[in-house]
This record gives sequence, structure tokens and C-alpha cells, in this order.
Amino acid sequence: QVQLVESGGGLVQAGGSLRLSCAASGRTFSSYAMGWFRQAPGKGREFVAAIRWGGAITNYVDSVKGRFTISRDNAKNTVYLQMNSLKPEDTAVYYCALGFGLNLSITSTYQYWGHGTQVTVSS
Repeated sequence: QVQLVESGGGLVQAGGSLRLSCAASGRTFSSYAMGWFRQAPGKGREFVAAIRWGGAITNYVDSVKGRFTISRDNAKNTVYLQMNSLKPEDTAVYYCALGFGLNLSITSTYQYWGHGTQVTVSS
């Protein structure tokens, strides 16, 4: 089994920055993708960003392009999401996920999920 633990969430003013981390432990794999999703109150889970094993291929939802950066450290089994220029509409619970599928932007690609970390952006 795989455990994913997110950290780094919190309350920040609009225009501020946060860095989320997600550490994977337990059963080890190679060549897995990792992604970040978010869910705001009353809304469905939305794709935010993803990165393939080698780190050269990344995907982002249009609303965060130029503001968020996903990266990973395979030696530490950790993925990061650097979030800059945060907006109130970024407020959500952020989840990291690990999977092996081809389409990085859909939830069914991912087999393992963390419990989430709250990000709140005040105006």
C-alpha cells in the first residue's frame, strides 16, 4: 500500500505564495506520475497540475499557468506545488495523487490519494 501525506497549506493573503509538499511512502514503484487536484466547497474535484516520473512532462490547468509550478524529487518520493500570485478563487482543499495512467488531468488515472491540505486565500 502507498501513503501520501500533504503539507504546506494554510491561510495567505491574495498575491501571496505557498508551497505544498506531498511525500509518498510504503510500497515503492517506478515510473509513476504525480498530480495535484483541488476541491472547493460545493464543487467537484478539479485537476491543477501533474508531472511524469522524469519531470520533463508537466500539465497545468489553464487557470494556474504562469502562477503554479509542479516539481518532484524522486529520491525523496516527494512532489511539490509552488503557488505564487494566489487568488481567492484558489481557495480549496488540495489533494496529491499517484498513478500510472496516460491522461494526467483526470482522477481515474490515479490509484492513490492523500487526505488533502486546506489552502485559504483571503482578499
